[in-house]
Amino acid sequence: MEISEKLLCLFSADVSAEEDRYVIEVPRQEVETGDIDPEEVYRVALISREESTETEETTAQPQTAPSEPQPPVDVGETRYVEIEDIGKQGDGIARVERGYVIIVPGADVGERVKVEVTEVKSNFAVGEIIEETF
Repeated sequence: MEISEKLLCLFSADVSAEEDRYVIEVPRQEVETGDIDPEEVYRVALISREESTETEETTAQPQTAPSEPQPPVDVGETRYVEIEDIGKQGDGIARVERGYVIIVPGADVGERVKVEVTEVKSNFAVGEIIEETF
């Protein structure tokens, strides 16, 4: 399955019935930490989940809460980012998918740099500059 680069968030949710409509609840974390604005209208894609596939995946992989998305970067991964802000300690701040933050020491606002991710946490990562401008 091909997933668009325009994807803002990915989570599991139940569909519930309310009078003459059906509702999909978006986890609060997706709005607070991502690029979702509750006042906007978005396209929603629903992906069927086959019971046999889900059971096989669940037993083969460690379980994580469906409302807690995994970081969109891995240690050792390289990314091209634009520094949007400066943190309290003077480090550059870049944002990638779902508003996930990459802290880039030594970078200034407006710089576009290539970084190698050196540390990954649930809500941020640290990247080292490997190319100044792209």
